[in-house]
Amino acid sequence: MPQIIECVPNFSEGRRREVVDQIVAALLSAGGVTLLDQEMDANHNRSVITLVGDAQAVEEAAFRAAAKAADLIDLDTHRGEHPRMGATDVIPFIPISGATQAECVAIARRLGERMGRELNIPIYLYEDAATKEANRNLADVRRGEYEGLKTEIETNPDRAPDFGPRKLGKAGATAIGARFPLVAFNVNLGTTNLKVAKAIAKAVRFSSGGLRFVKALGLELADRQLVQVSMNMTHYEQTPLFRAFEMVKREAERTGTPIVESEIVGLVPQQALLDSAAYYLQLANFTRSQVLEIRLADALQQSALQPSAASPTFLDDLAAATPAPGGGSASAYAGAMAASLLMMFTGLTLAKKSYASAHSAMQGIHDEARQLKDSLHAAVAEDAQAYTAVMDAYKLPKDSASRPAAIVQAMEGAAAVPMRVAEQSARVLALTRLAMGTGLKSAQSDAAVATYLAEAAIKGALRNVRENFTALAGQPSVSAYEQRIALVESSL
Repeated sequence: MPQIIECVPNFSEGRRREVVDQIVAALLSAGGVTLLDQEMDANHNRSVITLVGDAQAVEEAAFRAAAKAADLIDLDTHRGEHPRMGATDVIPFIPISGATQAECVAIARRLGERMGRELNIPIYLYEDAATKEANRNLADVRRGEYEGLKTEIETNPDRAPDFGPRKLGKAGATAIGARFPLVAFNVNLGTTNLKVAKAIAKAVRFSSGGLRFVKALGLELADRQLVQVSMNMTHYEQTPLFRAFEMVKREAERTGTPIVESEIVGLVPQQALLDSAAYYLQLANFTRSQVLEIRLADALQQSALQPSAASPTFLDDLAAATPAPGGGSASAYAGAMAASLLMMFTGLTLAKKSYASAHSAMQGIHDEARQLKDSLHAAVAEDAQAYTAVMDAYKLPKDSASRPAAIVQAMEGAAAVPMRVAEQSARVLALTRLAMGTGLKSAQSDAAVATYLAEAAIKGALRNVRENFTALAGQPSVSAYEQRIALVESSL
């Protein structure tokens, strides 16, 4: 499974198409990223861009886009309904596959340091990347918006940025973070009374006593003669879309206000829509595996991961007197086996009616274990490919000017795969320990074996990461890897 990280930068421009096009062009010039979606909103005067790629690609793309936005957007003249504090207002990174939240945190912090240093833009780290709890909530970081922050950044020690100067230029400041997939979900009301939208938003949002994972604002859509309850659903699994919609609907009915429509800005995880469909159709015991396209995609993926009956088995390849596959691939395979046993353990528990009280937690662990299994299984081949790239780099002519950079790049790749294996195996270990507390008693030994395999995967993968440090001495990534290693080792 390839590494896929989603990045959803928000820019304070939603009216000038030519400006947004230049930002997108700068973003795509980095290469290695795929543009999934592009939304412009004239009322909000804001654009939301969604792209995916591996860690290196999305980080570089975000930097180039932010640099272009700083050249083209002047916050002194910007006006719009949506709160903002920067030309590039916010840059979140979200792990989709083959990546962890820790990797996204590392990307956010690297990008923040670079933007502060090279673009002279104040950077605030938020959500899981936050260095202080007061900055975890984006609304707190953006309090006062550009105009208020202009003074506070220079006078209030609590508003000092994580990186960059304590002074705002025309590009303002940027919040960079790592988070769970967010759904931008709006409900438009059939009235021009902004007080109604603001009152409903206050009732719905968590900070005012509403729903736990909802942030909400009441906004005016002047050109449509409507008002809007604009919501950020920060954890759609814990607070689903249908629950927020029903609460907005009930609050609107109290004032005799009709709902005109709802809308999703940008992309939405399919599970968020499936949950709402199951709720409104009152489907009993509905699961995602009942969706034809999902079942087909899962089956095709599993088929692609299975070795051909005519090809040598992984164990035969491992036994061969060749450098790859080697210990890194074996570590990934151990992690995949651990995740598979965890799926077995949770699956057996789910099959027992007497463990009904644990079913909800077990289902969540079971689903995450499946994703980890697939990713770790794919890493078996990825590790071998990464080591082959290292050997190819060393085969370049010693007098080649590109050889040193090629070796460093290859070694970065060779370190990245086992680092990911270690982090994902650590997650398998944590989930297994959690499941053992309430899982099927008669299968505890299987779960115990999963913990042993996960521990072996972690230790083997980290040994491989450290081996690659010899060629990365002096590289900025070494410090980041050391921090990630320390975090993983704390799980053992």
